[in-house]
Amino acid sequence: LATLGGNASPSLKDIKAILASVGIDCDDAMAQTVIKNLAGKDVNEVIAAGSSKLASVPSGGAAPAAAAPAAAAEEKKEVKKEEEKEEEESDDDMGFGLFD
Repeated sequence: LATLGGNASPSLKDIKAILASVGIDCDDAMAQTVIKNLAGKDVNEVIAAGSSKLASVPSGGAAPAAAAPAAAAEEKKEVKKEEEKEEEESDDDMGFGLFD
């Protein structure tokens, strides 16, 4: 955010001010690490490099999870039908029904 605002090399004070403006506490050691690792680099290039790395990460794991609730619902329906059949059969076993 500081670089977008025109500050090519933000200081610890700048980072703390940005984070404090939205109510976030700043860990000085972590902020210094970020400043050190980004020193002399173009932030736009760093973001572009990170985006290309993220593009290669597979993210297809969510689709099978969506199918699971449907399978569970079908299983519940089957169990419910079996229970209803058992109840009906139990009346037949005694030779009379409660409401006959």
